[in-house]
Amino acid sequence: QVQLVESGGGLVQAGGSLRLSCAASGIIFRFNAMGWYRQAPGKQRELVARIISDSSINYSDSVKGRFTISRDGAKNTVYLQMNSLKPEDTAVYYCNAYYSGSSRNYWGQGTQVTVSS
Repeated sequence: QVQLVESGGGLVQAGGSLRLSCAASGIIFRFNAMGWYRQAPGKQRELVARIISDSSINYSDSVKGRFTISRDGAKNTVYLQMNSLKPEDTAVYYCNAYYSGSSRNYWGQGTQVTVSS
């Protein structure tokens, strides 16, 4: 069974940094895309950043220039370096992975990021 496990969330002051990690287990294939989404209270889940086929990277406009996504393809692991954090970045961050062979999206359980002002 495929599992995505996030780590690295926590409480940080505005202007601080956090690094999220997401490691996959229970797989023998390589994901076609991996990324991060977030959901704040009362809001819909939104894309934060995504890597597709190791070459195409998309960022939400709200995090461009502050967040950096990277991937260790050999390990099916994805990271999110978050700098210059703002209170509006507070949310539960979810790891996402997509495999075209099964046309399935996989989700982690989420990790809380709280940015205090």
